[in-house]
Formats: sequence, C-alpha cells, structure tokens
Amino acid sequence: MAETAVAPKAVIIAGLNTGDRNFDYSMEELANLVAANHMIVKEEVRQKLDRPHPGTYFGKGKVAELATIVASEDLTTIVTNDELTASQIRNLERETKASVLDRTALILDIFANRAQTREAKLQVQIAQLQYQLPRLHTSVNQRLDQQTGAGGGGGFTNRGAGETQLEMDRRTINNQIKHLKAELAEITKAATTQRTQREKNGLPTVALVGYTNAGKSTTMNGLVRKFGANEDKQVFEKNMLFATLDTSVRQITLPDQKQFLLSDTVGFVSKLPHNLIEAFRSTLAEAANADLLIQVVDFADPNSEAMMTTTNETLAAIGVTDIPMIVAFNKADLTDANYPVREGMQLIYSAKDDASLDELIAIIREQIFQNYQTVTLLIPFDQGNILNFLNEKAHILATDYVAEGTKITVELTDESAKRFEKYRID
Repeated sequence: MAETAVAPKAVIIAGLNTGDRNFDYSMEELANLVAANHMIVKEEVRQKLDRPHPGTYFGKGKVAELATIVASEDLTTIVTNDELTASQIRNLERETKASVLDRTALILDIFANRAQTREAKLQVQIAQLQYQLPRLHTSVNQRLDQQTGAGGGGGFTNRGAGETQLEMDRRTINNQIKHLKAELAEITKAATTQRTQREKNGLPTVALVGYTNAGKSTTMNGLVRKFGANEDKQVFEKNMLFATLDTSVRQITLPDQKQFLLSDTVGFVSKLPHNLIEAFRSTLAEAANADLLIQVVDFADPNSEAMMTTTNETLAAIGVTDIPMIVAFNKADLTDANYPVREGMQLIYSAKDDASLDELIAIIREQIFQNYQTVTLLIPFDQGNILNFLNEKAHILATDYVAEGTKITVELTDESAKRFEKYRID
C-alpha cells in the first residue's frame, strides 16, 4: 500500500517588534523554521511595542485580532517569534482558543526531529526538559481546572494536591536531567578521548562554523572529494535548516602530504535557545579546540550580515574566542559576483567549484602550516624505513643519492625536524 504524505499544518506566525533592526529578517527566519517543522504559514501578524505585555506578550488589540483570525480561518496553532513565559502562553491560549508554540519550543521540536545519534538525542532531550521546568504549572493549572471546575471557588484542598504534584513533576524532571547528563558525560568523555588522541597525532584541526544552511556540509564534501582519504566519507547535506546536528571529522591529505582534520559543526540560528547552546557545548567543542575556524556565510542571502553577527555572538557564548578565522562567503554562483576572489582572510567562493576549493585550501595552508621548515637530511642506506616513512608522510622537494646514503630536501614540522635532527646536514 502506497504511503500518503501528511499535509503540512497551517499556522499563524506572530512577532513583536520592540526596536530590533533585524526584526523583518527574524520573521522571515521564523517562517523558514516553521517550514522546517513541516508546517505552513497561513497568516502573519506583527505588532510594534516598546516592551512585551507582561500577561499576554502582545497588546490587547493584537490578542483580539489573533483570536479573530483563529476563529475565521479555523486555525489551531500560533507560533511566536520569541520565547514566552508560562503565564503568557497560558493567557494567550485562553484568549485565542489556540495552542501557542514559542520560538524556543519550535527550534527544540526541529532539533528533536533531526537528531540521529545518541549524543544529539540526549542533548535535545536535556534542553527540552530544561525548557519545560519553569512551565510545569501550566499543565498543573489545567489539571486543577479539571479537578475543581472552571472558575470554581473553594478548591484549596485540590490546589494543595496540585502543588504537591508540581513538586513531584519538578523532582521527576530534575532526576531525568541528571540521568541524561550523566549518560551524555560518558559519551562526551569518549569523544574527548578521541579528540585527545587526534591531537597526539600532531595534525592541525580546522572547524567549519556558521549559520544553518550556509553550505558548511557542501564545503566539507567538496574538500573530502578533492583531498579526502576516502571519498565515501561524505556528510549529509540538504537545502534545509539544521539538516544535520552531528559533528563530523574527516582527514584531509594535500598533494604534498600535509594533513589536517576538518570538522563540520551544527549550524546556528538567531535566538538559539540558551539551554540548547549549553546542551550542545560538547558537540561544539570541535570548534572550541580548533586551530583555525572557517565561518561559512551565505553570500546570496541579503541578510548575511545579520547571520554573521549571530554566528559571532553564539561562538562567544560558548567561549570560542581568539581563534584565527577565515570568512568564506559561499554560494557566489547564485549571484552576479566573480569568484573565487580572495581578500586577506576573506574569500568569495562556491563550494561546488573546484577552483574555489583550491583557493580555500591555499588560505588554510597559509594559516595552519606555518610551523614547517625546509631541511636537508642524509639517510643511511641501511635505514630505508625512515626514507619510506618520509616519502609517505612528508613533502620531499629533492632527492640525491651519494656514497653515504640518500640526501633529501624535505618539508617538516618543527617537531618532526627535531625528531630527525641527527640526520640533518644543512
């Protein structure tokens, strides 16, 4: 029997502009997030206020307008552009007769649907539970209304039972969070061990960071295709927000045998929930411990400047500072701009273009292979194993056979140069 596709759920999106210069873009982004969660925007409502209404977030007139749209369009869900308090959600739902999903809950839903690995699932579950904690009394109050009757007075005994239930709910969720964090810590410990082992190998590390859907995975796949040890190690890529939540690490080997590790990290978005940033701190550790960052920016998007601001703010929030960064303006093929074009540590390029990838590699090479030196070694004939090692792992510039052995001119890291110091003749 053929499967029938479920039609996207129609919703209202609603935003409050309190003076944010990027408000229009944040609403556009909210619509994209809604689409990523298999919903469709039927109506859009905006209001400009100096500050949110403490009880309903929106002003009285706008709440009435939302209620009218819900009734006339037969809609059941309102998605707001900001995180709301429990009382604001409860009051809005009562006034509009519709379910309210705030931006934080929406992003958490998307992450929950996208999570594939156990680590990602744990991180999302922790963030969801932390989001629920201050909102527990919403469900408790609903349960009390059912116990006492709407507007019923004299429900002191039941209210006391409800408060006891609330304490139990909080204790249960806190215990769940504790358990999940312990499990996540074990996975994080294993990942840290792997990262430490990679660091012992002495390979420099490069991390792709940036806004979701800017082309990080496409860039990684392009570099893996051209320079990876195994072309089959492609990562998932799709033209959608948060296509992947997992960090992937691949080894890149250049034609001159220089090697580095390239990681693709989870994408960012404006107003990314704090709890989610905290939960994904271990995943983002690849960026925090990198020798070089590549911030991939969607050059074709008119809001690219706001995207860069969000990326930089998120990196600062997780403590990623003082790491050299290449700003790579991707998707130039979707614009009229010439590419690849480099200016200092900035590059206009297309991740689907070989010449662009070569230019990106050239900048990476300049940044992470500064500790190389050219030395001349004389390797005795009876130590062919050393010569074989250097042929496989290093860039040999010249080879000459003399009576005492094989004389080679080779590029080595400072550490490797010390290792082979006894063979140096230059």
